[in-house]
Amino acid sequence: MSTSTPVIVTLAEYLETVYRPDRDWIDGETNERNMGEQPHSRIQAYLSYLFRSNASKWGVRALPEQRVQTSARHYRIADVCVVRRATPMEPIVRTPPMLCIEILSKDDSLSEILARVEDYLTMGVPTVWVVDPRRRRAYSATASGALQPAPTELTVAGTEIRIPIPDIFAELDEMEAQS
Repeated sequence: MSTSTPVIVTLAEYLETVYRPDRDWIDGETNERNMGEQPHSRIQAYLSYLFRSNASKWGVRALPEQRVQTSARHYRIADVCVVRRATPMEPIVRTPPMLCIEILSKDDSLSEILARVEDYLTMGVPTVWVVDPRRRRAYSATASGALQPAPTELTVAGTEIRIPIPDIFAELDEMEAQS
């Protein structure tokens, strides 16, 4: 996911610095994230809107581009982080979210995505979704298993959250049909 050479900084410097866009901090290195493409942005906006629209019904708060401290030496920026409404407000999320969502950009690598998923799961996040706009596929990972294709919908166990996969890509399909 990094688009440039990592920069070594202390944790204190990382936490005091404003990066645009924000960066992950892994073992003392800041890493830029791939973003800025319209398919990524559209899906991120759609999922953020969907969670915000259903916030009361699902008992959640959606936090796009949120810093999540996954361990003492790892800070990730989730494309969309979803926490329970009862979760304390934290400037940096340290309480495991109920869901972290990563949306792939064309330059993302499998090893980088798997490392992100592993960080979230190790932190205690029960569900991680990975959405691939180019291939129109979605994947889900839980603590009990590896990243698996989601055939028809993305869900969060023990909740009413159910998002049909075609709905996630409908706007992209419409945009491409108009091109």
